[in-house]
Amino acid sequence: MNRLLLAAYPEPYRSQQGEEVLACLSEAYPGRSWPPPREVVALARAGVQTRARAVVDDTARSWWLDGIHVTALVLAALALVPYLQDVWHWALHIDPGRHAIAFHFSGWYPWAQSPSTRTRLLPYGLLPLVCLIALLRGKAWIALPAAAAMIYAGDTFNSNTLFGDEGKAGLGYYGLGAPITARDLVLSGTLCTACAVLAACRPGRLRRHSYRWLIPVVLAMFVAGSLHIISISPSFQRGLFALEVAALIAAWVATAATGDYRWLIPVAAFTFIRTQAIVTQPNGFVQSLPDLVVFVLLMAPLPVLAIAAQRRQGRALLE
Repeated sequence: MNRLLLAAYPEPYRSQQGEEVLACLSEAYPGRSWPPPREVVALARAGVQTRARAVVDDTARSWWLDGIHVTALVLAALALVPYLQDVWHWALHIDPGRHAIAFHFSGWYPWAQSPSTRTRLLPYGLLPLVCLIALLRGKAWIALPAAAAMIYAGDTFNSNTLFGDEGKAGLGYYGLGAPITARDLVLSGTLCTACAVLAACRPGRLRRHSYRWLIPVVLAMFVAGSLHIISISPSFQRGLFALEVAALIAAWVATAATGDYRWLIPVAAFTFIRTQAIVTQPNGFVQSLPDLVVFVLLMAPLPVLAIAAQRRQGRALLE
């Protein structure tokens, strides 16, 4: 199990010093397959710092371009989250029946037709999934039309039968506030804008990530599809909240370690989209936390990251 902790480190570090780290862990905690929680946190933090420094040391691309790329990845994942169960059921030809994601009717698939149901050709979640995979591989020219199709699908949800109306009229991602459905064109529009900026650059300037980054996505689809976990269930909300907090902490650790501002861009985009969803849909706000607490949680990371970057740069000048 100790090898899982090495996943936080970049591949060059794992190949050069991975065995040494494992040996130290075995010596320090003999007979244990997993170190104490404090050691786990320390190793995870060191791994994030090492990855962040490796990213900053790579001068093949500017910091703002890398920040926009990360922003597009975050927004694509954000758009995909509500439809994990949907895409999994579609891919495996499973009729979700009563486990439909709070849509008007079930049996939407051509292989699950009945006289009282309508069908659709594709699930809406395929669009952000294609966008996410293309962005991971640095192929913004593929992600751009997928993001544009998201805007079209959301804008024509009353008349478009290609994706059906369920994935755009039903409940979507909540996170720390009001739901975001496909009808909310701010998310898809911001994603499309980011993809357009990336597509305008030379493909070689974009960072290419391994397909291994899709493993958590497939695992999330499997869990959501197999257990029928929908976006309004308490377990879904708690999992997303924990994931968002972990991502914000990782952004803070990376910024504090490098003094680089690139991680401010995705955090700012996330804050903007979540905040506008709450402001424009106050009746859809999830009252799991007080309104003020949610706004503080959304707004606080921006000045925290900016101060962390400034302090790190100040220390670098003194050194």
